[in-house]
Amino acid sequence: MSNLFKKITFFLLLNRWEFIFLNLRHQKRIITSSILLFTLALYITLIPITFAQQPATNISIIHSAIAIPEQLIEQGESFYHVGKFKEAVAVLQQAVRFYESQKDYIHQAVSLSNLALVYQQLGSFKDAENAINISLNLLSWDAKEQKLKVNNQNSKFVEVLAQTLDIQAGLQLELGRTELSLATYQQGEKFWQQLGNNIGVTRSKINQAQALRFLGFYRRALDTLEVANKHLQNQPDSLMKVAALRSLGNALQLSSDLEKSQETLQASINIARKLQLPQDISAGEFSLGNTLRVKGDFEKAIAHYQKAAEIAPNPLAKVQAQINQLSLLVDMEKIAEAKALLPIIQSQLASLPVNRSSIYAEINFARNSRNIISAQYIARILAQSWQQAQSIKDRLAQSYALGSLGEVYEETKQWREAQELTEKALLIAQELEASDAAYLWQWQLGRLLKTQGKLQDAITFYDAAIATLQSLRSDLVAVNRDVQFNFRDSVEPIYRQSVELLFQEKGEGKPDLDKARKLIEALQVAELDNFFREACINNQFVAIDKVVDRDNPNTAIFYPLILENQLEVILKLPNKPLIHKTAVVSGKEIEQVVMQLRTDIVQPERTKKVKALSQKLYNWLIQPYEVELNSSGVNTLVFIPDGFLRNIPMAILYDGKRYLIEKYAIALSPGLQIFSPQTFKTVYSTALIGGLSEIPENEKFAPLPNVKNELNQIQRLGIKTTTLFNKNFISTKLGKTINDKPYRIVHLATHGKFSSKAKETFILAYDKRIYVDELDTLLKSRSENITEPVELLVLSACETATGDNRATLGLAGVAIKAGARSTLASLWNINDDSTTFLISEFYHQLITSKVTKAEALRQAQIKMLKVDNYSRPSQWSPYVIVGNWL
Repeated sequence: MSNLFKKITFFLLLNRWEFIFLNLRHQKRIITSSILLFTLALYITLIPITFAQQPATNISIIHSAIAIPEQLIEQGESFYHVGKFKEAVAVLQQAVRFYESQKDYIHQAVSLSNLALVYQQLGSFKDAENAINISLNLLSWDAKEQKLKVNNQNSKFVEVLAQTLDIQAGLQLELGRTELSLATYQQGEKFWQQLGNNIGVTRSKINQAQALRFLGFYRRALDTLEVANKHLQNQPDSLMKVAALRSLGNALQLSSDLEKSQETLQASINIARKLQLPQDISAGEFSLGNTLRVKGDFEKAIAHYQKAAEIAPNPLAKVQAQINQLSLLVDMEKIAEAKALLPIIQSQLASLPVNRSSIYAEINFARNSRNIISAQYIARILAQSWQQAQSIKDRLAQSYALGSLGEVYEETKQWREAQELTEKALLIAQELEASDAAYLWQWQLGRLLKTQGKLQDAITFYDAAIATLQSLRSDLVAVNRDVQFNFRDSVEPIYRQSVELLFQEKGEGKPDLDKARKLIEALQVAELDNFFREACINNQFVAIDKVVDRDNPNTAIFYPLILENQLEVILKLPNKPLIHKTAVVSGKEIEQVVMQLRTDIVQPERTKKVKALSQKLYNWLIQPYEVELNSSGVNTLVFIPDGFLRNIPMAILYDGKRYLIEKYAIALSPGLQIFSPQTFKTVYSTALIGGLSEIPENEKFAPLPNVKNELNQIQRLGIKTTTLFNKNFISTKLGKTINDKPYRIVHLATHGKFSSKAKETFILAYDKRIYVDELDTLLKSRSENITEPVELLVLSACETATGDNRATLGLAGVAIKAGARSTLASLWNINDDSTTFLISEFYHQLITSKVTKAEALRQAQIKMLKVDNYSRPSQWSPYVIVGNWL
């Protein structure tokens, strides 16, 4: 199977600059672009190429506080506005000479800075650099020391210096000198602050946010933009407000807040229309098309791309919109329409000046066209992009061009050439400390070496890629899984392929089972980080192996690893080394069986089919270990399920005569570490119980008439309870009450949904939906006032999202945010009466028999199995214990 990236996502971001004019009435700008490559993935045929993003986020609206009576600069402005850049150069050069002859160095610096902008538009970057350097030298700026040679506190002088530094920072950003650009912006901000110019400070913050994004600091960029927009909120509508809103809208898109992104982008477009700014309308339509594309509204996205291209006043913006339209047409399999765009895009790319923007546009075009034009043609485009990147000394662009070219050679099975190109790309990325590029090339080298049979070398590069990813953890997790950080396609395969290598490597001894487990553990941590958009999982847990060896020697841990062509099942028995067995079954077949079982299990009439499918899974997972289990004397099985195995309850596995729950107590663990396990004592003496039998009018959930009975039965067990029911079960009261006392049980009998997206995972209170990220707010003061965590969180009427194969991430997420040692919840919704029966029996066993939580659930499920009304798997099997099973 070809190990190819599926897609590459570039975000081409417009920089915007202004001439330094005293009475500038019509604010136009020269446009430049910058780009980041974020996601590459495997199997081109399965996952589409993603799109470029073109938000005009980097703005510097330049005004001069110095009067210029001469008409040379005004004439230069006029030429600039109509795109006559060569003519603009001519008159601005005259202005430079005139002010030089008059020894008017301030106006000379102003003219040179404006000249640098025009050179930038022409792609004459050496001339642009020369002009801006002379300008700064005239302003007594020491470039090496980054300070003024002569202290000058004149406000008009300081304002010109601040604006000129902003122009230099934009040029540096265009040339790929991103860290230097950020530092220059920050220097300019200091002068804006010195002037007390809040608009200048805000503009600088917006520009810095763009540089931060290019550097991979996505969360810092988003935070910076939110502050900038807050400052602009009560300001009159302006060009800067338009661009700031658009920049924030794009950042919100990356953080998966798509509704807010759409709303923010539409606000930007509305203001741009009001101010009659066609370029900003085009850029806004472009960004809105991107957000709609992520939402899956493809037809509307196409329409917005077309609007962006039609309105675009310059070739670069036009071609960027068309490239996005092309990639989406390919995604939609509208190949004829996509091919019709090819010559139009090719012609426009050929006419662009050579700069970072045009180079990345070419690379993006090559990536988006790989399914409709030949590999040879794509290779020529990428080779040209590399040469152009060399000509402007943009080393990051060189890395992306070389790495992408290496991938083309990988696709055509030219392994030696592919490896050489990828090694060069990696070397550049490492020298630049561009980790978000480096991990891609490390992964690519790992694949190439694996294909050539150099397994140990391949393992080395896979390990390096994973280490690089983990170093990026806190920032990468802030990025949208569907666009920039497509987790399943750009991260998950690295971990799984690395595990495969461990089992494929031929040599002395057995595979490194502990390393294999830890790799999948790291993947699961990364999944939860990706779910929360923050690195939230810390190391303050207890190793699950130690719990089994030391505290609970009656428990075995199953760790299934789903690989492409096999299922590796690692087993941990008490006080014994790890063992593993292999089931020769493809990951695809396992997925098909699990998905079909998940469909059938909720249909009461399909019990026979459920047993047949469950027996297949039993034979793959449990049957190979029956001898070891029987001889070990264990009575509890803890599963750390991998991938889509998390979507079904392990209790349902069937050996041909009995379900697994009839032989063992069963629990799930999110990973190799669990939160401070405790055995049952008297910790269940206090409980906060809440729920809804009445559903708020604005919600469409079915009523839960048995909730009152469920809560009453808990109260009868002799537990001291505080109850919040119906109209009293509101978010504010829940937050206040849960922090009043050290409740060891929190039982919530209400509707809720677990999803793979945090913004769609919630529990329902009477006043609102309480989303998973809000649980932190509700519980944040508890840890300050109460040392003991919640021992048991029960969510008795929640369900996983239909059709969401990773929805159980939401269940794990709720448990983590609640800070509970154990969580009891259902994987799908069952009728109200069945829930009451199971919950009542669970608490009865827990309190009166003083068994473990896992055993209490087992006894409740077995009792349901013996009652005709509840004996079908759809009724008794969905409940699971997650976390501490003791």
